[in-house]
Amino acid sequence: MINDILLSSSKAKGKRPYFLEDKAVERVLNITMAVASEVAVMHERLDTIERLLASKNILQNAEIEAFVPDATQAEERQRWHASYISRVLRIVQQELEALQQDPANNRSMEEIAEELGRI
Repeated sequence: MINDILLSSSKAKGKRPYFLEDKAVERVLNITMAVASEVAVMHERLDTIERLLASKNILQNAEIEAFVPDATQAEERQRWHASYISRVLRIVQQELEALQQDPANNRSMEEIAEELGRI
C-alpha cells in the first residue's frame, strides 16, 4: 500500500521559516490554507463539469444529489480522502520527520540524564 503521508512530505532542504510568533498558530494557518486551496480548485472544477453536463442535457443536479457510490467507487473515494488528508497535514508530517532526523532528539536516557546533571 502506498503511504500517502510519506509521499506528501516533499520539501525544501533546511529549516522551515516561520513568520508568526507562535509556530502552532502558523501551523494551523498553513493547514487551513492547504484545505482552502484544495476546496477552491475542486469547487471550480465541479462547477464547470456540472454546468457542461446540464447545458448538454446529460445530467441534472437532482441526479447528482441522488447518487450513491457502489463498493468500488466508495473504496476509490476512501483512497482519495487519505491522499487529501496527507496533503493537508503535510506540515505536521514534515515537522515530525525533522524531529526524528535531529540527533539531539535521538539521545539515550543516559545522555539526557548526564546533560541534566551538568546544569
